[in-house]
Amino acid sequence: MSAFNFADLGKELTENSNEEGLSYEDLQQNWSEAEDVKDVVSALETQKIVHYLKLNGNTLGVPGAAAIGKALEKHPEFYKALWKDMFTGRLKAEIPEALKHLGKGLIIANARLTVLDLSDNALGPNGMAGLEELLRSSVCYTLQELRLNNCGLGIGGGQMLSKAILDCHRNSTEAGKPLKLKIFVAGRNRLENDGAKAIAKIFSTLKTLEEITMPQNSIYHIGIEALSEGIKHNPNLKVLNLNDNTVASKGASYLADAFAYIPRLREINFGDCLLKTNGAYNFADALENHHELEVVNLGFNEIGVDGGLVLVNALKNKPKLRKLILDGNQFGHTGCEAIKNAMQYFKNPNALEEMLEDQSEIEDDEDLDEENGDDGDEDYDEGNIDETFDEEDELYDDHHNDTTEEVEEDEDYIENAVDETAYTTSQNFAAKTLNTNESIVSSKNITPSVTTYETFCLSQKPCSLQMFDSLRDSDKLKGFMEIINQFQGDNHLLLLVFTALKCAHLAQSSAEALELAVALYQETVDYAVQTKQERRITNYLLMQLGLLRCEEKFHTEYNMKSCRFALRQTLSKKSIDSVYMKNTFQVFLNQLDV
Repeated sequence: MSAFNFADLGKELTENSNEEGLSYEDLQQNWSEAEDVKDVVSALETQKIVHYLKLNGNTLGVPGAAAIGKALEKHPEFYKALWKDMFTGRLKAEIPEALKHLGKGLIIANARLTVLDLSDNALGPNGMAGLEELLRSSVCYTLQELRLNNCGLGIGGGQMLSKAILDCHRNSTEAGKPLKLKIFVAGRNRLENDGAKAIAKIFSTLKTLEEITMPQNSIYHIGIEALSEGIKHNPNLKVLNLNDNTVASKGASYLADAFAYIPRLREINFGDCLLKTNGAYNFADALENHHELEVVNLGFNEIGVDGGLVLVNALKNKPKLRKLILDGNQFGHTGCEAIKNAMQYFKNPNALEEMLEDQSEIEDDEDLDEENGDDGDEDYDEGNIDETFDEEDELYDDHHNDTTEEVEEDEDYIENAVDETAYTTSQNFAAKTLNTNESIVSSKNITPSVTTYETFCLSQKPCSLQMFDSLRDSDKLKGFMEIINQFQGDNHLLLLVFTALKCAHLAQSSAEALELAVALYQETVDYAVQTKQERRITNYLLMQLGLLRCEEKFHTEYNMKSCRFALRQTLSKKSIDSVYMKNTFQVFLNQLDV
């Protein structure tokens, strides 16, 4: 035995605290037998008030745990079980038995836990079996913090945990004391998609979470979608950490939707989540109205400079922002400087953490199409969960491990839905809408050759100056709008944008075309304001003008120089009602001059 007087040590560490308890933290003791823990047991038996017991940093065997559990039976006032890292070197069979003894002591005592911390213990599904009775009991009806970080739960352990917590909620509700868990920590547990789906049921049922921390769990967009749905039910959520899961832009769209339901967000951590530029657009759009944000970590996400600038612009009105991490993205030196310059308009420009300027910028010919893997499942090495994965080597087809139902759902998604911020269309824009499968032409049964105005508006390519001059009416704007106004929603938007681009395409060759382009750009801004789609339509126009990079590669036949010239003229000559749109257009146009 050690020469330490454990009981005296425990008292010394807590005598200045409002809480009374015992601490044997980081003593590196091997407590295998009951004899080894006699000083701990003695302290528990002699000290009248024990609110908490710290055992982390030691290793506890079954007989030792049984002795401590027996001593805990005398402490109904006990409410903090601080038991991190206390099973090093123990056999799988020992851990659940030890946990059962500790839990039994608390159940007999009729204790009311507020904190249960078993992080850094190799529990796995086997260890979860030793916790189930405790988690379902009245001891946990009052639980506010559950910390199970780095416990190796796996899919099975996650599902067991979910069922136990849901049972606890049901039992506590029936007893008139519904469980109100506030903090849920389960990082580094390899929960994967199925484990995440199970955990999501906890979130949607409890509705009381204020912090969710689940980094490094090999979760992909299917699991992220489930978590996002669960998150929506927790309006008081302040901290959300899903660092180092493969969220990708598809997962980012689910989370962006959930952000609208959690207005009290203070900290988000989505570092190393492969968000890419489209994911950044999603987040920027969703976080615009979250004014309580203090910490934002979006580092190492392969975000291009366009995405970085959109993010910074969206975070500009966050008075409490004190830390913004964008390092490790693909901004390049010029992009880093542009982002730093944009930060000067913040109330706290120093919130931006240092960015290494040797980051490589995304090249125009780089294949950014995430169909090659970032939405798929990772074929990882079971023996090396911390190894950084190689996107090209380790990600495979999206449907590789999906059930039949999931495959059908994904195919339906691809066919019927469109990413709400990746609005780039192909040349064939008349045969595609943003939210429906009907083509613009067929939806009104209009034949493009009926009139010159219809031909101009519905043409799938830029129109010639000769075609433009053939529009003889004195009020061409009225003629265009008569055609455009026959359509609604995104069909209306597409025709408005591309009619503006057709005129802007000719703006440097015709003063009349420039005048119409300016008027149609103004109509587009007015439509964005009226329909409350300013950010969405701004991003769409920026992409069409080649100012905002998109991972969906496309080629345009429009004269970009002329189209941008017309936009500059719009900003200088017209009164733009949307300050956001005016400033954003100006920022991206200014980048061309750098």
